[in-house]
Amino acid sequence: MQQQRNTNFYAIGLSYKKADAEVRGHFSLSETAKIAILKQARTKGIKSLLLVSTCNRTEIYGFAERPCILIDLLCDNTKGTVEEFQNVAYVHKNNDAISHMFKVGSGLDSQILGDFEIIGQLKSGAKKSKNDGLLNSYLERLVNSVIRASKRIKTETELSSGATSVSFASVQYIMSNVKHISEKNILLFGTGKIGRNTCENLVKHTKNTHITLINRTKDKAEAVAGKFNLLVKDYRNLQEEINISDIVIVATGAQDPTVYKSLIQTKKPLLILDLSIPKNVNEDVRDLENITLVHLDDLAKITDETLEKRKAYIPAAETIIYEINTEFNAWLDTLKFVPTIQAIKHKLTDLKNSEFLTQRKKLDNFNEEQAELISSNLIQKITNQFAHHLREDSNSSDESIELIKKIFQLETTKNV
Repeated sequence: MQQQRNTNFYAIGLSYKKADAEVRGHFSLSETAKIAILKQARTKGIKSLLLVSTCNRTEIYGFAERPCILIDLLCDNTKGTVEEFQNVAYVHKNNDAISHMFKVGSGLDSQILGDFEIIGQLKSGAKKSKNDGLLNSYLERLVNSVIRASKRIKTETELSSGATSVSFASVQYIMSNVKHISEKNILLFGTGKIGRNTCENLVKHTKNTHITLINRTKDKAEAVAGKFNLLVKDYRNLQEEINISDIVIVATGAQDPTVYKSLIQTKKPLLILDLSIPKNVNEDVRDLENITLVHLDDLAKITDETLEKRKAYIPAAETIIYEINTEFNAWLDTLKFVPTIQAIKHKLTDLKNSEFLTQRKKLDNFNEEQAELISSNLIQKITNQFAHHLREDSNSSDESIELIKKIFQLETTKNV
């Protein structure tokens, strides 16, 4: 696999570790923004790119001459600025970028240890990039390796035992802080992935049948409600439903707040959980004394026995990552001598063609078809021999490549 000269593989982004929910919201990528970035990447000569944007992080993985090219792509298509990004960002290069993707995809870098929901985002991002012709063999193989590591960690360790997501943590919070939960009126606003998972956990753990769903697209809410025999209301009924609820869970994908102080008239205690990035509940609701507002960053701070137990499985997960990462790096090492093997083949083919020209002039009965067959087989066997040597002798392959280039007077393009 060849890449542009002087390009490196980068992972640039920000996460819950240094960026709070408000800042993460500034860099959140809508579907429109993702499409725009992929389109602009082409105009900048970027050959391979992968986008990830979740409630906990926004990242770009890709090949570029300098990381600032990727950073500018992100800032040009979000509300965030370069200065703001630099205050909270991380930039990983080549092997460090590879290691970072493994940690993210395995749940080791998640806000709640063992949360594997990010792997779906990696798959989705890779699919979008591939459809746009922006997923080269390097990045595609890396994503597949990370997926493989994630699957092995799930099956071979208990890193994801028990609760594995913010959606469960939200239900755990409700159960710990609300008495007589089964009798309370609960409104779930937003039925995307987090909303669906939260709904499932609510039904499973609270035994509550007073759960109402609202979604801008009603049929999506009905599809979720049908599984659990829950009530669905129209979006236009949002204010009314908020004011008869005891608990409101907001999990919409809007870029601006959808719930704010002027919607609330109720005087009874109302717990609002905002599981959205950017925040979908305006901070002005805190002005009301009867309102308790909890954001997903608050939920992630909850430590319980389940999370403590998971920490014991981190070494086993890291061992699996090390094995698959080593396999990926071995594959990468083989790439560096592919241009040399191709150059040898071209050189031998040129020598063959030159010799054919001489023999045609010398021999009236030169059997070109037979000579072509024999010489092509010999060239293949010779190049296979070189390839075998370079694969087997990986410790000194760089020296071997230089010697081969010198002997055959080869010129090859640089690889990433």
